Amino acid sequence: MVLSRYITAEIAKPMFLGIMLLVIVFTGYTFAIKLSEAANGVIPLSVVARLIGLKSVITLEVLLPTALYLSIIAALSRFHRDSEMAAINAAGIGEPRILRSVIILSVLIAVIVGAISLFARPWAYRQSYQIEAEARAEFDIRKIEPGQFIELQDSKYVLYARHVEKDKGRLQGVFLQSERGAKIQLIYAQEAFLPPVRAGERRSFEFVNGYNYLLDRLGSQDTTLKFKHMTVYIPAENRDKKYRRRAEPSINLYRSDAPKDIAEFQWRLSTPFATVLLSVLAVPLSRSAPRQGRHHSFILAILVYVGLFNLTGVARNWVEDGKVQSFPGIWWIYLIPLLLFIGLMVSPTWRHRKR
Repeated sequence: MVLSRYITAEIAKPMFLGIMLLVIVFTGYTFAIKLSEAANGVIPLSVVARLIGLKSVITLEVLLPTALYLSIIAALSRFHRDSEMAAINAAGIGEPRILRSVIILSVLIAVIVGAISLFARPWAYRQSYQIEAEARAEFDIRKIEPGQFIELQDSKYVLYARHVEKDKGRLQGVFLQSERGAKIQLIYAQEAFLPPVRAGERRSFEFVNGYNYLLDRLGSQDTTLKFKHMTVYIPAENRDKKYRRRAEPSINLYRSDAPKDIAEFQWRLSTPFATVLLSVLAVPLSRSAPRQGRHHSFILAILVYVGLFNLTGVARNWVEDGKVQSFPGIWWIYLIPLLLFIGLMVSPTWRHRKR
Protein backbone atom coordinates (compact mmCIF):
# COMPACT_ATOMS: atom_id res chain seq x y z
CA MET A 1 0.00 0.00 0.00
CA VAL A 2 2.80 2.42 0.91
CA LEU A 3 4.66 1.58 -2.30
CA SER A 4 1.50 2.09 -4.37
CA ARG A 5 0.93 5.53 -2.84
CA TYR A 6 4.57 6.42 -3.45
CA ILE A 7 4.43 5.38 -7.11
CA THR A 8 1.13 7.20 -7.64
CA ALA A 9 2.49 10.37 -6.04
CA GLU A 10 5.67 10.27 -8.12
CA ILE A 11 3.60 9.97 -11.29
CA ALA A 12 0.88 12.45 -10.29
CA LYS A 13 3.22 15.34 -9.46
CA PRO A 14 4.81 15.70 -12.90
CA MET A 15 1.47 14.87 -14.53
CA PHE A 16 -0.33 17.83 -12.95
CA LEU A 17 2.65 20.07 -13.63
CA GLY A 18 2.69 18.91 -17.24
CA ILE A 19 -1.04 19.53 -17.65
CA MET A 20 -0.64 23.05 -16.27
CA LEU A 21 2.23 23.81 -18.63
CA LEU A 22 0.42 22.35 -21.64
CA VAL A 23 -2.75 24.28 -20.83
CA ILE A 24 -0.77 27.50 -20.42
CA VAL A 25 0.97 26.99 -23.77
CA PHE A 26 -2.28 26.15 -25.53
CA THR A 27 -4.13 29.04 -23.86
CA GLY A 28 -1.43 31.48 -24.92
CA TYR A 29 -1.57 30.23 -28.50
CA THR A 30 -5.38 30.40 -28.60
CA PHE A 31 -5.39 33.81 -26.94
CA ALA A 32 -3.10 35.21 -29.63
CA ILE A 33 -5.40 33.92 -32.40
CA LYS A 34 -8.63 35.10 -30.79
CA LEU A 35 -7.14 38.45 -29.84
CA SER A 36 -6.19 39.09 -33.47
CA GLU A 37 -9.75 38.20 -34.51
CA ALA A 38 -11.11 40.59 -31.89
CA ALA A 39 -8.75 43.33 -33.09
CA ASN A 40 -10.04 42.83 -36.64
CA GLY A 41 -13.64 43.05 -35.47
CA VAL A 42 -14.45 39.42 -36.27
CA ILE A 43 -15.45 38.62 -32.70
CA PRO A 44 -16.05 40.90 -29.72
CA LEU A 45 -13.34 41.07 -27.09
CA SER A 46 -15.89 40.17 -24.40
CA VAL A 47 -16.25 36.58 -25.67
CA VAL A 48 -12.53 35.83 -26.07
CA ALA A 49 -12.16 34.49 -22.52
CA ARG A 50 -15.21 32.23 -22.95
CA LEU A 51 -13.88 30.82 -26.21
CA ILE A 52 -10.46 30.15 -24.68
CA GLY A 53 -12.08 28.34 -21.75
CA LEU A 54 -14.13 26.18 -24.10
CA LYS A 55 -11.10 25.39 -26.27
CA SER A 56 -9.20 24.36 -23.14
CA VAL A 57 -11.95 21.90 -22.21
CA ILE A 58 -11.74 20.41 -25.71
CA THR A 59 -7.98 19.93 -25.54
CA LEU A 60 -8.09 18.17 -22.16
CA GLU A 61 -9.20 15.07 -24.05
CA VAL A 62 -5.68 14.89 -25.50
CA LEU A 63 -3.67 16.70 -22.83
CA LEU A 64 -4.63 14.39 -19.94
CA PRO A 65 -3.55 11.09 -21.58
CA THR A 66 -0.41 12.72 -22.95
CA ALA A 67 0.62 14.19 -19.61
CA LEU A 68 -0.08 10.88 -17.83
CA TYR A 69 1.91 8.86 -20.37
CA LEU A 70 4.96 11.13 -20.22
CA SER A 71 4.77 11.35 -16.42
CA ILE A 72 4.88 7.55 -16.10
CA ILE A 73 7.90 7.46 -18.40
CA ALA A 74 9.61 10.21 -16.38
CA ALA A 75 8.87 8.72 -12.95
CA LEU A 76 9.73 5.10 -13.72
CA SER A 77 12.81 6.07 -15.74
CA ARG A 78 14.07 7.88 -12.66
CA PHE A 79 13.39 4.78 -10.57
CA HIS A 80 15.60 2.76 -12.91
CA ARG A 81 18.27 5.43 -13.24
CA ASP A 82 18.60 6.02 -9.48
CA SER A 83 18.56 2.26 -8.70
CA GLU A 84 15.26 2.57 -6.82
CA MET A 85 13.77 -0.06 -9.07
CA ALA A 86 16.65 -2.42 -8.24
CA ALA A 87 15.95 -1.91 -4.53
CA ILE A 88 12.22 -2.52 -5.07
CA ASN A 89 12.98 -5.73 -6.97
CA ALA A 90 15.39 -6.81 -4.24
CA ALA A 91 12.55 -6.47 -1.74
CA GLY A 92 10.61 -9.07 -3.72
CA ILE A 93 8.34 -6.63 -5.52
CA GLY A 94 8.28 -7.18 -9.26
CA GLU A 95 7.10 -5.21 -12.24
CA PRO A 96 3.51 -6.58 -12.07
CA ARG A 97 3.08 -4.72 -8.76
CA ILE A 98 4.28 -1.51 -10.39
CA LEU A 99 1.95 -2.18 -13.28
CA ARG A 100 -1.02 -2.58 -10.94
CA SER A 101 -0.43 0.85 -9.40
CA VAL A 102 -0.16 2.38 -12.87
CA ILE A 103 -3.39 0.70 -14.00
CA ILE A 104 -5.34 2.02 -11.01
CA LEU A 105 -4.21 5.58 -11.67
CA SER A 106 -4.74 5.31 -15.42
CA VAL A 107 -8.28 3.97 -14.99
CA LEU A 108 -9.17 6.99 -12.84
CA ILE A 109 -7.78 9.35 -15.47
CA ALA A 110 -9.49 7.31 -18.23
CA VAL A 111 -12.88 7.84 -16.58
CA ILE A 112 -12.30 11.60 -16.64
CA VAL A 113 -11.07 11.47 -20.24
CA GLY A 114 -14.10 9.40 -21.25
CA ALA A 115 -16.48 11.92 -19.65
CA ILE A 116 -14.73 14.77 -21.44
CA SER A 117 -14.71 12.94 -24.78
CA LEU A 118 -18.32 11.76 -24.69
CA PHE A 119 -20.01 14.73 -23.06
CA ALA A 120 -17.86 17.79 -22.25
CA ARG A 121 -16.04 18.01 -25.60
CA PRO A 122 -19.17 18.02 -27.83
CA TRP A 123 -20.83 20.47 -25.44
CA ALA A 124 -17.80 22.77 -25.63
CA TYR A 125 -17.81 22.55 -29.42
CA ARG A 126 -21.52 23.44 -29.53
CA GLN A 127 -20.99 26.43 -27.30
CA SER A 128 -17.94 27.71 -29.18
CA TYR A 129 -19.60 27.27 -32.58
CA GLN A 130 -22.67 29.15 -31.37
CA ILE A 131 -20.66 31.99 -29.84
CA GLU A 132 -18.54 32.41 -32.96
CA ALA A 133 -21.59 32.23 -35.24
CA GLU A 134 -23.42 34.89 -33.26
CA ALA A 135 -20.33 37.09 -33.12
CA ARG A 136 -19.79 36.86 -36.87
CA ALA A 137 -23.48 37.49 -37.51
CA GLU A 138 -23.51 40.75 -35.60
CA PHE A 139 -24.15 43.85 -37.69
CA ASP A 140 -22.28 46.05 -35.25
CA ILE A 141 -20.51 49.37 -35.42
CA ARG A 142 -17.51 47.72 -33.73
CA LYS A 143 -16.69 46.10 -37.08
CA ILE A 144 -16.64 49.37 -39.00
CA GLU A 145 -13.30 51.04 -39.65
CA PRO A 146 -13.27 54.55 -41.17
CA GLY A 147 -12.18 54.83 -44.79
CA GLN A 148 -12.59 51.11 -45.56
CA PHE A 149 -15.19 49.11 -47.44
CA ILE A 150 -16.35 46.19 -45.30
CA GLU A 151 -18.74 43.30 -45.89
CA LEU A 152 -21.31 42.43 -43.24
CA GLN A 153 -23.70 39.53 -42.72
CA ASP A 154 -22.05 37.22 -45.24
CA SER A 155 -21.64 39.96 -47.87
CA LYS A 156 -25.32 40.96 -47.78
CA TYR A 157 -24.20 44.52 -47.10
CA VAL A 158 -21.20 46.58 -48.22
CA LEU A 159 -20.58 49.56 -45.98
CA TYR A 160 -18.25 52.56 -46.08
CA ALA A 161 -17.95 55.42 -43.62
CA ARG A 162 -15.55 58.35 -43.80
CA HIS A 163 -15.69 58.92 -40.04
CA VAL A 164 -16.83 56.63 -37.20
CA GLU A 165 -17.66 57.44 -33.59
CA LYS A 166 -17.94 53.95 -32.13
CA ASP A 167 -18.92 55.05 -28.64
CA LYS A 168 -21.94 56.97 -29.98
CA GLY A 169 -22.85 54.62 -32.82
CA ARG A 170 -22.52 57.54 -35.25
CA LEU A 171 -21.08 57.47 -38.76
CA GLN A 172 -20.41 60.32 -41.19
CA GLY A 173 -20.08 60.20 -44.97
CA VAL A 174 -21.87 56.84 -45.16
CA PHE A 175 -22.31 54.57 -48.18
CA LEU A 176 -24.35 51.35 -48.02
CA GLN A 177 -24.99 48.82 -50.78
CA SER A 178 -27.46 45.97 -50.50
CA GLU A 179 -29.76 43.90 -52.69
CA ARG A 180 -33.50 44.50 -52.86
CA GLY A 181 -34.95 41.71 -54.95
CA ALA A 182 -34.09 42.34 -58.59
CA LYS A 183 -32.58 45.73 -57.80
CA ILE A 184 -29.45 47.02 -56.10
CA GLN A 185 -29.96 49.58 -53.37
CA LEU A 186 -27.33 52.28 -52.86
CA ILE A 187 -27.64 54.71 -50.00
CA TYR A 188 -25.46 57.73 -49.39
CA ALA A 189 -26.03 59.91 -46.32
CA GLN A 190 -24.22 62.66 -44.50
CA GLU A 191 -24.53 60.70 -41.29
CA ALA A 192 -26.09 57.56 -39.88
CA PHE A 193 -26.69 55.88 -36.54
CA LEU A 194 -26.16 52.16 -36.04
CA PRO A 195 -27.20 50.65 -32.69
CA PRO A 196 -25.65 47.31 -31.69
CA VAL A 197 -27.41 44.43 -33.39
CA ARG A 198 -27.08 40.78 -32.41
CA ALA A 199 -28.04 37.56 -34.13
CA GLY A 200 -31.75 36.84 -33.83
CA GLU A 201 -32.72 40.49 -33.24
CA ARG A 202 -34.26 42.92 -35.75
CA ARG A 203 -32.83 46.42 -35.54
CA SER A 204 -32.75 49.50 -37.70
CA PHE A 205 -30.13 51.66 -39.40
CA GLU A 206 -31.00 55.39 -39.25
CA PHE A 207 -29.76 57.56 -42.14
CA VAL A 208 -29.88 61.39 -42.12
CA ASN A 209 -29.73 63.74 -45.14
CA GLY A 210 -28.89 61.65 -48.15
CA TYR A 211 -29.94 59.86 -51.32
CA ASN A 212 -31.38 56.43 -51.93
CA TYR A 213 -30.76 54.85 -55.34
CA LEU A 214 -32.59 51.74 -56.55
CA LEU A 215 -30.70 50.50 -59.61
CA ASP A 216 -32.34 48.11 -62.01
CA ARG A 217 -29.94 45.40 -63.17
CA LEU A 218 -31.14 45.91 -66.75
CA GLY A 219 -30.72 49.70 -66.47
CA SER A 220 -34.28 50.60 -67.45
CA GLN A 221 -36.09 51.47 -64.20
CA ASP A 222 -33.71 53.26 -61.86
CA THR A 223 -35.15 55.29 -58.97
CA THR A 224 -33.58 58.16 -57.03
CA LEU A 225 -34.96 59.41 -53.71
CA LYS A 226 -33.71 62.31 -51.64
CA PHE A 227 -34.43 62.07 -47.93
CA LYS A 228 -33.90 63.80 -44.62
CA HIS A 229 -34.48 60.73 -42.51
CA MET A 230 -34.54 57.12 -43.67
CA THR A 231 -34.74 53.85 -41.76
CA VAL A 232 -33.32 50.63 -43.10
CA TYR A 233 -34.32 47.52 -41.18
CA ILE A 234 -31.64 44.91 -40.79
CA PRO A 235 -33.12 41.41 -41.02
CA ALA A 236 -32.56 39.03 -38.15
CA GLU A 237 -29.68 36.65 -38.73
CA ASN A 238 -30.62 32.99 -38.56
CA ARG A 239 -28.81 31.03 -35.91
CA ASP A 240 -26.15 28.65 -37.05
CA LYS A 241 -27.80 25.29 -37.78
CA LYS A 242 -25.00 23.72 -39.77
CA TYR A 243 -24.41 20.06 -38.88
CA ARG A 244 -21.09 19.55 -37.17
CA ARG A 245 -20.39 16.07 -35.89
CA ARG A 246 -17.80 17.25 -33.38
CA ALA A 247 -20.57 19.16 -31.62
CA GLU A 248 -23.19 16.44 -32.01
CA PRO A 249 -24.27 14.66 -28.81
CA SER A 250 -22.75 11.19 -28.50
CA ILE A 251 -26.15 9.49 -28.38
CA ASN A 252 -26.98 10.91 -31.83
CA LEU A 253 -23.72 9.63 -33.26
CA TYR A 254 -24.42 6.21 -31.75
CA ARG A 255 -27.74 6.05 -33.61
CA SER A 256 -26.28 7.21 -36.91
CA ASP A 257 -25.08 4.89 -39.66
CA ALA A 258 -23.11 7.57 -41.55
CA PRO A 259 -19.42 6.56 -41.80
CA LYS A 260 -18.17 9.93 -40.56
CA ASP A 261 -20.49 9.81 -37.54
CA ILE A 262 -19.35 6.26 -36.78
CA ALA A 263 -15.70 7.33 -36.94
CA GLU A 264 -16.33 10.27 -34.60
CA PHE A 265 -18.25 8.11 -32.11
CA GLN A 266 -15.58 5.40 -32.11
CA TRP A 267 -12.93 8.05 -31.53
CA ARG A 268 -14.80 9.29 -28.47
CA LEU A 269 -15.20 5.77 -27.12
CA SER A 270 -11.56 4.91 -27.75
CA THR A 271 -9.99 7.77 -25.78
CA PRO A 272 -10.33 6.17 -22.30
CA PHE A 273 -9.13 2.84 -23.69
CA ALA A 274 -6.15 4.55 -25.33
CA THR A 275 -5.38 6.29 -22.02
CA VAL A 276 -5.06 2.99 -20.16
CA LEU A 277 -3.21 1.29 -23.01
CA LEU A 278 -0.62 4.06 -23.29
CA SER A 279 -0.15 4.06 -19.52
CA VAL A 280 0.62 0.34 -19.25
CA LEU A 281 2.83 0.53 -22.34
CA ALA A 282 4.85 3.25 -20.61
CA VAL A 283 5.92 0.79 -17.90
CA PRO A 284 8.18 -1.43 -20.06
CA LEU A 285 9.21 1.53 -22.22
CA SER A 286 10.62 3.29 -19.15
CA ARG A 287 13.15 0.53 -18.39
CA SER A 288 16.77 1.62 -18.36
CA ALA A 289 20.02 0.63 -16.75
CA PRO A 290 21.17 2.40 -13.57
CA ARG A 291 22.81 5.78 -14.26
CA GLN A 292 21.70 5.58 -17.89
CA GLY A 293 20.47 8.87 -19.39
CA ARG A 294 16.75 9.54 -19.54
CA HIS A 295 16.83 10.64 -23.17
CA HIS A 296 16.74 7.09 -24.53
CA SER A 297 13.46 6.25 -22.82
CA PHE A 298 11.83 9.57 -23.74
CA ILE A 299 12.83 9.39 -27.38
CA LEU A 300 11.46 5.87 -27.72
CA ALA A 301 8.28 6.78 -25.82
CA ILE A 302 7.64 9.83 -28.00
CA LEU A 303 8.17 7.80 -31.18
CA VAL A 304 5.63 5.23 -29.96
CA TYR A 305 3.15 7.98 -29.03
CA VAL A 306 3.50 9.83 -32.34
CA GLY A 307 3.23 6.56 -34.27
CA LEU A 308 0.05 5.53 -32.46
CA PHE A 309 -1.48 8.99 -32.88
CA ASN A 310 -0.80 9.04 -36.61
CA LEU A 311 -2.03 5.50 -37.14
CA THR A 312 -5.23 6.29 -35.26
CA GLY A 313 -5.77 9.29 -37.53
CA VAL A 314 -5.28 7.09 -40.58
CA ALA A 315 -7.70 4.47 -39.26
CA ARG A 316 -10.26 7.17 -38.52
CA ASN A 317 -9.98 8.55 -42.06
CA TRP A 318 -10.46 5.07 -43.50
CA VAL A 319 -13.69 4.65 -41.56
CA GLU A 320 -14.89 8.11 -42.62
CA ASP A 321 -14.18 7.29 -46.27
CA GLY A 322 -15.92 3.92 -46.03
CA LYS A 323 -12.71 1.97 -46.72
CA VAL A 324 -13.11 0.15 -43.38
CA GLN A 325 -16.48 -0.98 -42.01
CA SER A 326 -17.79 0.02 -38.60
CA PHE A 327 -16.26 -3.22 -37.36
CA PRO A 328 -13.33 -3.40 -36.92
CA GLY A 329 -13.56 0.38 -37.39
CA ILE A 330 -10.65 2.09 -35.69
CA TRP A 331 -10.35 -0.59 -33.00
CA TRP A 332 -7.89 -2.76 -34.89
CA ILE A 333 -5.22 -0.07 -34.60
CA TYR A 334 -4.99 -0.61 -30.84
CA LEU A 335 -3.87 -4.19 -31.39
CA ILE A 336 -0.46 -2.81 -32.37
CA PRO A 337 0.40 -1.17 -29.01
CA LEU A 338 -1.27 -4.07 -27.18
CA LEU A 339 0.95 -6.59 -28.96
CA LEU A 340 3.95 -4.32 -28.38
CA PHE A 341 3.16 -4.23 -24.65
CA ILE A 342 2.84 -8.01 -24.46
CA GLY A 343 6.08 -8.44 -26.40
CA LEU A 344 8.00 -6.07 -24.14
CA MET A 345 6.69 -7.70 -20.97
CA VAL A 346 7.52 -11.27 -21.96
CA SER A 347 10.60 -10.79 -24.12
CA PRO A 348 13.68 -11.82 -22.16
CA THR A 349 15.94 -10.32 -24.82
CA TRP A 350 14.51 -6.86 -24.28
CA ARG A 351 14.52 -7.18 -20.53
CA HIS A 352 18.13 -8.33 -20.34
CA ARG A 353 19.31 -5.74 -22.82
CA LYS A 354 17.72 -2.91 -20.88
CA ARG A 355 19.13 -3.93 -17.50
